[in-house]
Amino acid sequence: MPSSPSAASGPSLSREGSVPTNAPLTALPGFDPRQVPVWAVDDHLPPVPRQAQTPEALRRRFAAPPPWTPEVLREKSLTEKAPRDAAVLVPIMLRREPTVLLTERTAHLSTHSGQVAFPGGRVDPEDADAVAAALREAWEEVGLEGRRVEVLGVLPVYATGTAFMVTPVVALVDPHGEFKPNPYEVAAIFEVPLAFLLDPANHRHHAFELGGVRREWLSIPYNDPQTGASHFIWGATAGMLRNLYRFMLA
Repeated sequence: MPSSPSAASGPSLSREGSVPTNAPLTALPGFDPRQVPVWAVDDHLPPVPRQAQTPEALRRRFAAPPPWTPEVLREKSLTEKAPRDAAVLVPIMLRREPTVLLTERTAHLSTHSGQVAFPGGRVDPEDADAVAAALREAWEEVGLEGRRVEVLGVLPVYATGTAFMVTPVVALVDPHGEFKPNPYEVAAIFEVPLAFLLDPANHRHHAFELGGVRREWLSIPYNDPQTGASHFIWGATAGMLRNLYRFMLA
């Protein structure tokens, strides 16, 4: 999650996306998460009720969080690097049916290239806190102005296998306005219905053995009915969405 150059000079990109469907989603040789078999789907778990997904209900939930237990907080390490603080914005778009804004990262980046991600990156020394970092990164990556954002709260820190300690900052976002994706970091932006992401029938479990170590992760594949584009949400992004599901259902 490197820091981003300013998005202001970059052209807007189409929502359909420009990441090839066969683009690598990880630097691990011989590993494509899209090809790993599914060993379980959570269609036995209840979805978050629609009435709990309204802006008013979301504000109440974050204002007075219930007792709950995150499901996924730490991935098995893939590096010996020292942990680095990072933050992402989980932007819930205030449409008639709420959606979540996501990005597809460009294929040349050194970390998480080609992957679906929330806008975000490292916490810089000048950032007051994780919230400030998430808002700054959202501006730099997709041109989201802070005046359009209503921060609701944060979810527990998520430790990625690449040594990032990520704070997810959940916010409501006014959808009226222009986005300006930074072409260096962002290949595409798209939106997924919040109800789809908070329905565990769409959550799939995978496992893969690498160097004698079993690694497990979630995926939430999404096919956009408007554009026909396929998006493979997995790893840390899917894990943080799973924690949001648990928080909303508690």
